[in-house]
Amino acid sequence: MDRRAFLKTGGLFLVGTPCLGGLLVMSAPRTAAASGAGTRRWGMVIDLRRCPADCTACLDACRRENNVALHDDPRWDVHWIRKVTIARKHGKEERTRTVPLLCNHCDHPPCAQVCPVQATYKRADGIVIVDQHRCIGCRYCLIACPYNARFFNYKGGETWTNTGYPKRSHGVAESCHLCAHRLDEGRPPACVEACRARGTGALCVGDLDDPDSEIARLIADNSVKRLRDDLGTEPKVYYIGL
Repeated sequence: MDRRAFLKTGGLFLVGTPCLGGLLVMSAPRTAAASGAGTRRWGMVIDLRRCPADCTACLDACRRENNVALHDDPRWDVHWIRKVTIARKHGKEERTRTVPLLCNHCDHPPCAQVCPVQATYKRADGIVIVDQHRCIGCRYCLIACPYNARFFNYKGGETWTNTGYPKRSHGVAESCHLCAHRLDEGRPPACVEACRARGTGALCVGDLDDPDSEIARLIADNSVKRLRDDLGTEPKVYYIGL
């Protein structure tokens, strides 16, 4: 094919796909600077022995801190952390437990693998992030998440309790990011802070790679379980008493 024919064919192809150029720009590879510092590997331990089933302190704190949309309608409500009932078999007996459920910040996150524009990515410190400026609302990540921990913001938020946290538009995917903005400032996530203030101390977030950290000691000293550990996603949320 000579140069003139090549340019003509390429022009016709681009006319037929008007958004291609934008997608190519949006899906540019992430750089180390954009992915956060890699000095830690954040994870969470949830001690169900200390977590009252009817307590909503962590849920309420998360919603206030991150302006998570609540419309009192299950069709539109967004939940970065919520309480769910999980059934597990112990021999022939099936037992149920009420557990806090959130993004598991997998080392191999399926949500990031299916995102066509790299709006979902894992920071160098292990936190899985949704870049809502890149998100095109395809919802592939919602389908891929084995924990049902990702939500789609259909209507936006009507009230904004935390003016220090940026507003978000509707039409994008959302999920827990372990209050990365607080961790980057040396503060605990809002859910952990609220749980401690209530006196239960069921939630712990820390550096999994630091053997002297509280989270590392909890994992070493207790029988911990992870949800859907069989999938190979390497989730970083551990449960005690599940």
